[in-house]
Amino acid sequence: MDRLFRKRFIYVVSFFLVLSMLVFSVLQAAESEFSVIAPLSSKSLLLGGVFTDGRAVVVGERGHILYSDDQGDTWTQARVPTIATLTGVYFHDKNLGWAVGHDAVILRTTDGGENWERVYYAPEEERPLFDVWFKDDKTGIAVGAYGFFLTTKDSGISWTSESISEEDWHLNQIMRSETGKMYIAAEAGRVYRSDDEGQTWINLPSPYEGSFFGTLPIGGDSVLLFGLRGNLYRSENAGENWEKIATHTVSMLNSGFRLPDGRIFIVGLGGTVLVSNDDGKSFTLREQPDRRGILTALPIENNMLILIGDGGIKKISISEK
Repeated sequence: MDRLFRKRFIYVVSFFLVLSMLVFSVLQAAESEFSVIAPLSSKSLLLGGVFTDGRAVVVGERGHILYSDDQGDTWTQARVPTIATLTGVYFHDKNLGWAVGHDAVILRTTDGGENWERVYYAPEEERPLFDVWFKDDKTGIAVGAYGFFLTTKDSGISWTSESISEEDWHLNQIMRSETGKMYIAAEAGRVYRSDDEGQTWINLPSPYEGSFFGTLPIGGDSVLLFGLRGNLYRSENAGENWEKIATHTVSMLNSGFRLPDGRIFIVGLGGTVLVSNDDGKSFTLREQPDRRGILTALPIENNMLILIGDGGIKKISISEK
């Protein structure tokens, strides 16, 4: 009897041990859908960011999203329902925003980036998304690899796949000018323009066969275009003709912005920071001493700049003219 009891006891213990392991595995799998809260996330690879109404929000690897309300001095990591690398983020206002990334994931927030919901997810596509833009609080576009082009008309709750070209080049960045013209910087020297808020697109003449990673409208029909090997071009007629601008670098150029005082900044790998005081006709190179790659930069208050890239987050002064 004692031997039988011991056998049954072992069977029962084994059963519950296996059951507990299965439950733990299920819970672990569910938990893995969320990015891990990491104390050093502000020093990890970060790829995109926005600054809206005093709040900075940045996105990056492993589904990390961080926000700051004190000009980037301290950061809080949001709980995010993905572990995919996030590449781009856009906010319509202080509360409503979207982030995109690998596995064709699209996230949406309604509270300024503190909480997120996953509204699109298609890992079977094997096409990451790189950037996202919204015309208003309802109508938006997300772009990515191999011609991936998604649109929404319901604030990003549902998305429809479309095509803007018979080619399938990577669509790296989307930007709108003050005149309403829109530009997409793309792979293999491709650059596209829309004159009807993204309904139709034309393939512009290209000055370079290498990939472009950003465009920057700088007033009227003037626009900058930049990408691999420090290549930077300027157009005064919405991309119909281009003039090459010297950059004094062969580092990849990733993103740019224009300040209200007219200064233009373009940032890139190798700690590259390019500054123009003459409407983008010439640039001065200010390399960061650490030479860390910069993927994007956010101008904030008090003449400060938040650099975002492979070294995480860094603040520098831009008070010099």
